[in-house]
Amino acid sequence: MFAPGHLGELTAQVPPEVVDAVLAETGRVEQRARLLPARVVVYLLLAGALFEHLGWRQVWARLVGGLGGVFVTPSSAAISQALRRVGVAPLRALFDLLRGPAATTAAVSWRGLLVAAIDGTQVAIPAGEANEAVFRRQPTVLGGGGGYPGVRVVALVACGTRTLVDAVFGPTTTGELAMATGLTRSLRPGMLVLADRNFPARDLFALLAGTGADLLFRLKTTSNAPRLNRVLSFADGSWLAWHGPTLVRVLDAQITVTTPDGTTRSEAYRLITTLLHPGKAPAAALVRLYHQRWEIETAFYELKSTILGGRVLRARTPDGVIQEIYALLTCYQLLRTAMTDATNSDARLDPDRASFTIALNTARDQITTIQQTRHQTAIDLIGVIGAAVLADLLPARRPRTRQRIRKRAISKYNARGPAIDHKTYPIQVTLTTDREILTPTSTP
Repeated sequence: MFAPGHLGELTAQVPPEVVDAVLAETGRVEQRARLLPARVVVYLLLAGALFEHLGWRQVWARLVGGLGGVFVTPSSAAISQALRRVGVAPLRALFDLLRGPAATTAAVSWRGLLVAAIDGTQVAIPAGEANEAVFRRQPTVLGGGGGYPGVRVVALVACGTRTLVDAVFGPTTTGELAMATGLTRSLRPGMLVLADRNFPARDLFALLAGTGADLLFRLKTTSNAPRLNRVLSFADGSWLAWHGPTLVRVLDAQITVTTPDGTTRSEAYRLITTLLHPGKAPAAALVRLYHQRWEIETAFYELKSTILGGRVLRARTPDGVIQEIYALLTCYQLLRTAMTDATNSDARLDPDRASFTIALNTARDQITTIQQTRHQTAIDLIGVIGAAVLADLLPARRPRTRQRIRKRAISKYNARGPAIDHKTYPIQVTLTTDREILTPTSTP
């Protein structure tokens, strides 16, 4: 009955001993032998996060498909009861155990600092009275609630490897800024945290800075950042100011994008940082570094589009939703860790060249074809998943731009208004501060 308790090659990261320890810690060990033991149910939840497009009985079929022998497929009711019996606590504890920045090379740090980013997103869940009592439907442009209820997720992601340092989530009625306070437990000295214009509220900024982590946040250009001394500014054009109770350095830059046909698009950026010494952190270098904030947007895309495929979650109860999100975040972390182990095998490789889609599909194959439920004694850091990633690396990143628009609309009817150009163009980016002009290799 324990044989289906595996996750293919990823079992090496979550062996049965770890799952059993988490179940014991949270008081979810069964008192009698069951056809669906708690350990197996945890692996079923994790496998379900890799096969989000399948129902639970079909996920079960993949867990037992490569084991040989005859396994009875549990009924939908039996699976639902087993999921409720295990509950949320073991999945939360497992995520807390596995989250954190993966072992990294110098290629994903900046001047000795681990670069991370904070941002939020929303995940759609099934409609129904139980879910809607906790998670609200999203408002429409015409007013009122419409579509599916949503869960707001605010994450702290290590740029470069895109591993989850931490994540918190809850109803969309709770704002991103309020949720971000829950990430302070994972901030520490030696980190440089990036965030967009939604996050530099003075109180939140002071709270995050108080953890000892350095911050590099974008401000709205209309935000008031009074100079500490209107006469004095640094040689790189930056200047000191008070942002609430926090002393910061202000960086102004103009970023211009030029396409091959000569079309240009320009935007002013204002950044604030707790890195106060220009000699250690020049303004132009920080403005170029701020582009790394986009890594968290890519991580959200991998969760919502690559794994979920734009679908809603399965769970129709609030506890089930929370349980499923923890499983989803945990499996994402497992995949990203496997990818990082692979790219770390060659110091010349940029982690950006690892394909998340290849890692996901290879992990799915390993679940359906596995011949044993325990990992090998000899640990292969690359493994089958890592080998597949290394065999088909993505091309090096190239400068490119497009507007943030939906390439394929949900509706089959033409959108109102002028026609939208969906093409992607190569570009040249010019970054200008008060003292320096340079051309980065990637778009900000």
